[in-house]
Amino acid sequence: MSTLQWSDALVLGLPVMDETHQEFVVLLGTVEAAGDDTVLAAWHDLIAHTDDHFGREDQWMLATRFSSNNCHSSQHQAVLQVMREGQVRGQTGDLALLRQMARELGVWFAFHAQSMDAALALHLRQIGYDPVSGVVNMPEALPQGQIHGCGGAGCSEVDSAQHPGSAALAG
Repeated sequence: MSTLQWSDALVLGLPVMDETHQEFVVLLGTVEAAGDDTVLAAWHDLIAHTDDHFGREDQWMLATRFSSNNCHSSQHQAVLQVMREGQVRGQTGDLALLRQMARELGVWFAFHAQSMDAALALHLRQIGYDPVSGVVNMPEALPQGQIHGCGGAGCSEVDSAQHPGSAALAG
């Protein structure tokens, strides 16, 4: 059984984001269930999806003044870097590490989605942002300046380097 299962707890009420997150959960489950002969290909597919997934979220943040240099985007960059390093290690035969990373990624993702992505989804709904077209339907609701930290009350510039949940994956 996969470390991470799709559930209502992961639904953020932004259909494009929710669909992407469901795809992530499925791909992560595929990695966890893969045999030694297919785990690297499954991990590669997960990285490709995650690169696109995080890139879209980062673009949404940039387009809506949800600062491009916040801890949410920084966490995306760090996780992708660790995933790519895992791929290199897996290619050298360290499949046990890759499998451990997949389990840790599931734990991290649940926290990330329920905190940072939830804050982003709320922000996007509040300004009437259409993630498909890129249109802000309520431009008057855009923040006056860039939102810093992760956009939530519990995240600041100080903890952006060491956000709970990212240490387990990176460590």
